[in-house]
Amino acid sequence: MFKLFKERPHDVKFIRNILSQFIKERLQRAQGGEGANIMGVYIFINCSDAEKHLYEAAVFANVPGKFKLEEVQRIADDYAITLSPSFKCDIVFTDKFPPQADLIKDINAAVFISTKKSGLINKKSQAFIKVLNGEAEHESYSLDAANGRINIGREAKVQAAGNYMRKNTIAFKPNEINRSVSRQHAHIEWEADSNSFLVFADEGGIPPNNKMKVRTPEGVLIKMQAIEVGHRLQEGDQVILGDSAVLEFTYSGGNY
Repeated sequence: MFKLFKERPHDVKFIRNILSQFIKERLQRAQGGEGANIMGVYIFINCSDAEKHLYEAAVFANVPGKFKLEEVQRIADDYAITLSPSFKCDIVFTDKFPPQADLIKDINAAVFISTKKSGLINKKSQAFIKVLNGEAEHESYSLDAANGRINIGREAKVQAAGNYMRKNTIAFKPNEINRSVSRQHAHIEWEADSNSFLVFADEGGIPPNNKMKVRTPEGVLIKMQAIEVGHRLQEGDQVILGDSAVLEFTYSGGNY
């Protein structure tokens, strides 16, 4: 019986070429489509254990920064693509691709390009988080670019991996109502290059642990499935932690 499909070549050069070509196309699309600097290239790989050594070799996993310099930066230089001077290039081996990432047809990988979206440059460096559901220590919290990382989780102080103490600025009370909120659920950071706040899931906020989603005012539901990819917060976004805790992001704190 004839094989209906060709077997995918298991070759380091093939994987690297396919990945680089896909990154080039996505970088060109982001550059032309938004007319803004590209902030980061995030590569996600979901392969079998038998293939992992091939993918590791393809992305120079044993030499941190080499794929960024020799592949991504080269593509940008060759095709006159503007990258932020501080752009990130992260490579993650994962069991599940984040929904924001674009799947690559011929290999077990996906790519997410982070850009500085138009219109966000004029956003203020101060914002507010309102607790819509769940019991936190306060009903609202102010965000400021100067505050650095703002942790979100159950209890104000918790012991994290490595025996250090994590302080949750937005702290949910340790009771039954907040049972689905992890002690290390999420955090918010200010991104100076795009003048915007980003929310990230932490280890406790991604599968197989507790879950985290963002619902935009337009009703789009974004599942946060990777700690490396943040969501750029916009007016009215609702951050859903676990089963029921809900936070709302806003630049207006008049009634809080």
